[in-house]
Parts: sequence; structure tokens; C-alpha cells
Amino acid sequence: MIRLLDFLFSLFGLLILLPFLVILYIIGLFDTGSPIFIQERVGRNKKPFTLVKFRTMTVDTASVASHLASTTSITTFGVFLRKTKLDELPQLWNVVKGEMSLVGPRPGLFNQPELILARDAKNIYSVRPGITGLAQVNDIDMSTPELLATFDREMIDNLTMKNYFKYIFMTVLGKGSGDRVK
Repeated sequence: MIRLLDFLFSLFGLLILLPFLVILYIIGLFDTGSPIFIQERVGRNKKPFTLVKFRTMTVDTASVASHLASTTSITTFGVFLRKTKLDELPQLWNVVKGEMSLVGPRPGLFNQPELILARDAKNIYSVRPGITGLAQVNDIDMSTPELLATFDREMIDNLTMKNYFKYIFMTVLGKGSGDRVK
């Protein structure tokens, strides 16, 4: 049932938001010259997939977890995108494709061995990664791998329709600060 909701909400979201996404894309062209950010991430069953987001950092920023990047890498428009979480909207395409869910553990990078080990120990990779979830609305990011894996497991074990919608609405209403950058 959740996969069907993911697909329908994401497909309709992309269609309805298309004009707005085009505007953000054009602004991003002026901001960085390359408004779309794509990066290989760890997916369900630890299979790689290509995550799509709006770029919030300069093009030459190293491919590391956000908490390891410097704030000097974030562009002016990127600050706005991160604060409003609009940088995440292109991931609706990942949800339509079945690589992600609207709600699930945030997908990490393959160069985050501590996070991969912590999540392996709690069988987190048995589900699709998500755009938002329990950890995100509680300001827990990838800088604390063990705590993140614990929250991910709690979310997976208690993911009801009520919680699914709760995490989505909390995210839309601004709960959680997004990925921290030092």
C-alpha cells in the first residue's frame, strides 16, 4: 500500500510542481551553472542508485556527507533551498522509479563505512531509503551513525499509515533542520 501511495503522490507531485521545478532549475542555472546534483547513494539491499536533488553547493565541492562539507561551499540560493527543503523535490523522480520511498531512512553514501556498519547491524537496508523519516524530523543526521541507525530501526518497526503521513506533514511544515554542514 505504501509503495502505491509513494508512486501516486510522487507522480502527481511532479506533475503539479513542474512549473515551480522549472523556475527553481532556471534560478539554479544562474546560481551554479549546474542546478541538478546527482550522486550515487546506498539503496535498498545496499544496491547503488543515482539520487537527484537541486544543487545547493558549488560544483567543485567534494562528494562527502553534508556534515563533512564546509558552509563556505553552500551557495546563496542553496541556503534557501536547504532551509525550505526544496532541494529534495527532484527526489520525487527517485520515488516514482521505485528507488526510494517518501518515508524511509535517508540514503547514505558508500564512503560512509561507520553508517553502513551501524545500519547493517540493524537491518536498515531491507527497506527503500526515503526522502524523510523519524530521524529527519528529530534533527538527527548522518554525523551520528549509531543514533541515526537506532532511529531508522524504530521508524521501520513502527511505520504505520498514520506515521507515514505524520512524517510527511512534519517535513512539509518545516520540522527538522535538514543535513547539517559544519
